[in-house]
Parts: sequence; C-alpha cells; structure tokens
Amino acid sequence: MIAQVLVGVVAAIHLYIVVLEMVLWTTPKGRQVFGTTAEFAETSKVLAANQGLYNGFLAAGLIWASVTGLQAAGWQMAVFTLLCVIAAGLYGAATVSRRILFVQAVPAALALLTLFLKI
Repeated sequence: MIAQVLVGVVAAIHLYIVVLEMVLWTTPKGRQVFGTTAEFAETSKVLAANQGLYNGFLAAGLIWASVTGLQAAGWQMAVFTLLCVIAAGLYGAATVSRRILFVQAVPAALALLTLFLKI
C-alpha cells in the first residue's frame, strides 16, 4: 500500500515536471521554478520541451507499473523506472541543482525501498 502511494507520488512529480517544461517553461511560473530569465527561457524552450518529454516517459512507466499492479511485471517496471528516476536525479543534482536530489531522487529512492520491503 505504501509502495503504491509513493510510486504514485513520484509519477505525479514527473507529470508536474512535464507541464513545467513543456507548457510553462517561458511563463513567469516556469521561469520562477527554474530560475531562468525570459530570454534564456525563450531560446531554450525546445530543449526544455524535449526534457519534459523524457520526464513524461518516466511518469508513464510508473503509471503503467501501478495500473499493472506492483507484482511480477508491474514490480519490475516500477523498479526499472524508479532506478531511472534516481539516476536522472543524481545527475541533475550533480550538474544543475542540488535541489533535484530532494525533488526527484529521494522520493524515488523511498518508493524503491518500499517496493523491496513489500510495504
């Protein structure tokens, strides 16, 4: 039960990131979240949308795992996708902002832990 909730939370985080990167990137809200200027946001919006698409794939993997059920193939899909989220979060924390560690990697690691503990 806890694993299902945490996997859902991580999926929701990534759906929110999709919206931020693909829809809101050049808006005041998007620029505030990512700390960018209007000029930078405008020139990088295609790159941000591409990045948002990848976050969408992570959300899709977790949603697929949840709908399938966190047993057998669904469990494997959740583990794989959470490991991808953790890897992306660690890379982002090392190269962009330490905040990414807490927004992406830590929630995914907690969800992964609950999957292995079967709680």
